[in-house]
Amino acid sequence: MWNNVKGFESHAASNSKNPYAVDVIRTKRRDLVYGISHTEDLLNLLVAEGVMTTARRSIVLSIRTHKDQNSRVLDILEARGERACRKFFHPCLMLAEPELYQRIKTYVRSMNEQVQDNRRQLIGYLLERDCEWGGKLTDQTGTQRTYTKRIKKGSSVTKKGSGTIVLATSEHTPAQSKPESLIYMAARKGDLLLLEELLKDSDINTVNSSKETLLHVAAENGHLSIAELLIQKGARLDLQNDAGHTALHRAASRGHTELMKTLVKAGAPIHTLDLKGKTPIHLAAENRHLKSVKLLVEEEARQSESHRQNMFLHMTAMEDDWRLAELLLQSGATVDALNSHNKAALFYAVKESNEKTMTVLLNAGAKADYDVIYEAINLHQESILQLFFVQTTANARGVLNKDALGSALFSAVRMNFDGAVSALIDSGADVNMRDGRRYTPLLLSAELGHSEVFSVLVAKNAKLDATLSDLSSALHLAARSGSKPIVHTLLEKGLDPNIKGAKGHTPLHLAAQCDGPDITGLLLKGGAQVNVVGQDGLTPLHIASMQGHTDTVIQLLHNKAEPGVKDRLGRTALHWAAFSQVDSCVVDLLLSAKADPDATDNEKKTPLHLAAMEGKVDVAISLLSHRAKRRARDMDGSTPLHYAAAGGHSVVTALLQPLNNKGTEDRNAWRKTPLHAAAEKGHDSVALRLLEAGAKINATDHNKDTPLHCAARGGHHKVMKILVNWGQAGNVGWRNKANLQAKNNIGKTPLQVAETKHTPEHENTAILLKRKMFLMK
Repeated sequence: MWNNVKGFESHAASNSKNPYAVDVIRTKRRDLVYGISHTEDLLNLLVAEGVMTTARRSIVLSIRTHKDQNSRVLDILEARGERACRKFFHPCLMLAEPELYQRIKTYVRSMNEQVQDNRRQLIGYLLERDCEWGGKLTDQTGTQRTYTKRIKKGSSVTKKGSGTIVLATSEHTPAQSKPESLIYMAARKGDLLLLEELLKDSDINTVNSSKETLLHVAAENGHLSIAELLIQKGARLDLQNDAGHTALHRAASRGHTELMKTLVKAGAPIHTLDLKGKTPIHLAAENRHLKSVKLLVEEEARQSESHRQNMFLHMTAMEDDWRLAELLLQSGATVDALNSHNKAALFYAVKESNEKTMTVLLNAGAKADYDVIYEAINLHQESILQLFFVQTTANARGVLNKDALGSALFSAVRMNFDGAVSALIDSGADVNMRDGRRYTPLLLSAELGHSEVFSVLVAKNAKLDATLSDLSSALHLAARSGSKPIVHTLLEKGLDPNIKGAKGHTPLHLAAQCDGPDITGLLLKGGAQVNVVGQDGLTPLHIASMQGHTDTVIQLLHNKAEPGVKDRLGRTALHWAAFSQVDSCVVDLLLSAKADPDATDNEKKTPLHLAAMEGKVDVAISLLSHRAKRRARDMDGSTPLHYAAAGGHSVVTALLQPLNNKGTEDRNAWRKTPLHAAAEKGHDSVALRLLEAGAKINATDHNKDTPLHCAARGGHHKVMKILVNWGQAGNVGWRNKANLQAKNNIGKTPLQVAETKHTPEHENTAILLKRKMFLMK
């Protein structure tokens, strides 16, 4: 390497001057490129001296070979000029490559001896800097020379052997930069004595520009004694560098197993993720450090006894890293180990649809429990289910016990996953088993209307005549779900369309309830009885009318459903249509089918009573247009007008018009008129309408209460105001004036009734009466 000395000397001599630092770099470039072996140490020193930035250091280190890295460093130095090149030689090259430095200095000295001019040139700079540094540096002749340094306040002195190196502060560099570089170099090179000395004045957990601690450096370079010293002095084990690596990551990536043992024993976290989502075991596996992998697997097994979390095998299952999964299992990982959620790795392989890892786990003996099977069903992963059964058959193991298979079968039915249903039955699931509610898979599929699954179950010889505890059959459930294919299949298979289920209802009752005219037509065509009566006396027409299902009502009437049939309450289909909150179409259909508008139920209420009670104006008009009795009385003597008034409904107007304002004096069993009912409930607009129709304002009931008493008792101020102002001059009913002094059967006037209660409403009512009676202004 150094055979070109003469050429160097002759070049310098020909120029008759000492070379500058940049000249030396250009002339000795080949020797420097091939002679520098500690490039990273050199770069760290250049950064500390301010010659190079951290970003450029990272770029240089990304270059593949030392030769190319060194060449790039020299390019940067030449571009930076003389000052940077001088610092490169001293102190950077001196500290990183002391032998190479001595050789360079010897050659430059020989040039100085020939030219005898050391002003500003490299040799003068080196001699001046050496004088500032204490310690003994060996020159080319082997002679040790001692240099004395002018020590500045704040400098750090480090002893090594018999020599002394003094690190001085620079006017351009932070005071800590040089000690930091040297201390990291000591950790990287494994210099225990130097590191112990430097640690006296340093933070054990200090970080460099890459956020690496001394423990990171020791771990990466496999210096066990250094790591033990740092741990003993309190180095943190969980700190992460700018790549997210802990010290354990660095040791694992290099396969330093013994050092890893020390870190783990000291409590280093084994599951920490770096910025790429990798744990130490990932890095060990990537670099095929099998002993390191085994160490971490064993440590995880030990830790899992005290606390469980997502373990290495679980992570591989989530990531589909099947090669690592194989390696973990070969290293002793437990295939069915459970994490904190009581899930094995196989569950996550299925959840993420990672078939390769799933195959590895199954081949290693992983158990496909209910949770795993359910997850595959939930994701509709038929290929995964098939893989379960193929793998477990090949390994001569059953997948699940009988109950678990059955639970999985019901899950597959709920999700209408016909492929899973077929696979589970083929693997031993009982096609006719029952769950806790006494459903069979076929009954459940019928209720849900899952025709694909139903077809599979029928093909697998499921029992068609199975029933629930309330006697509901598959045909009942299919009719309720509105599944035409299932109903059609069951009827074709010979199931009785008139089979009685809950409350004695047939499938036709349920079709009527669910508004299924197509299902209704299928059942009737299959022989269903149209006027069949349940235990509650309801026919399908009752139910369809009650629900307002117009199309189904038409279908039933077309098939000769009888509208006059009464249920156990004595109500016809027309009663239910008038009472239910549906439009008047069904009422019109029933009336057109000759339904009796005056049919009475067990309480002698007609459909008009029920329509008035619910305030259904359109229904009342339809009934009245078919000559329903306007003044029909129920068992309490109340007319439809009583119920309309008590409800405050606008149907009052519809009832009064065809009555020609008659009926306002009709009294029920308690001798109350419709006006009593309106006043009692506080319906002011209805009270006004009744008065306008000629209702007597002072009519008394069986307690001799007038409507005024009723309004006062309820504290209905608005009704009271209408009543007391009625009958004044100019009013249409001025001769029908309220008697403010009327007394009931216990001798109380409306005012006295109002004063029996002390709510704000009653007080306002009393004030109104007093003013009308001139008892107060």
